[in-house]
Amino acid sequence: MGPTRALKEYHRRRDFSRTTEPKGGAAAAAPGEPPSFVVQIHDATAMHFDFRLEVDGVLRSWAVPKGPSADPQDKRLAMPTEDHPLEYRDFEGVIAPGEYGAGTVIVWDEGTYRNLSEDRRGQEVPFAEALDGGHASFWLEGRKLHGGYALTRIRGDGSDREAWLLVKRADGRARAADGGTGGGTDPHRARSARTGRTLRQVADDAHTGRAGTAGSGNGRGHGHGHANGEAA
Repeated sequence: MGPTRALKEYHRRRDFSRTTEPKGGAAAAAPGEPPSFVVQIHDATAMHFDFRLEVDGVLRSWAVPKGPSADPQDKRLAMPTEDHPLEYRDFEGVIAPGEYGAGTVIVWDEGTYRNLSEDRRGQEVPFAEALDGGHASFWLEGRKLHGGYALTRIRGDGSDREAWLLVKRADGRARAADGGTGGGTDPHRARSARTGRTLRQVADDAHTGRAGTAGSGNGRGHGHGHANGEAA
């Protein structure tokens, strides 16, 4: 499935004359570069983290209510959402009231990942194929998230009730009980990996007409300097 077809549901849900979210189509995977990931905090009807992985020209996406954990004992529920365009990894701002997903978004973490998925013979399984099969393992190199993780489908198979678990692998980057919410930080106090702003500050900036996005245009999260909110 090409990116245009994969984004059909994303486009159907949005009025781009009202939302500042990217329509997509401008960004492309950089040749020779590792695929990217982004984790955004989304203060919508229910606060949650959006976990997105670059796969086949789009961002495969899951809503993770409690956020990723660095503790292998924590099994985080991850509910799949529609694919998003690659440009969405740069999005930081406010989705207008009345629009799908209305609320404030910040880029909480970003970076690159590599595929660790293997079959029973120890042979690498292409990442998209691993996801389609319901289990994918990968190594994150982010500003806050590091090491091995796995996504495993626990319910459904392409249905509206599909559910997954996001779990940290037991490796040298694992940490015991971090208290949840993506590193133990209250999402309301967490700071953007891009701009160092909180959700409240992004909302205030949008209200006063200041910048609504954090992207530099290239969308490669690992290429940006660290913001002052790194530890959040």
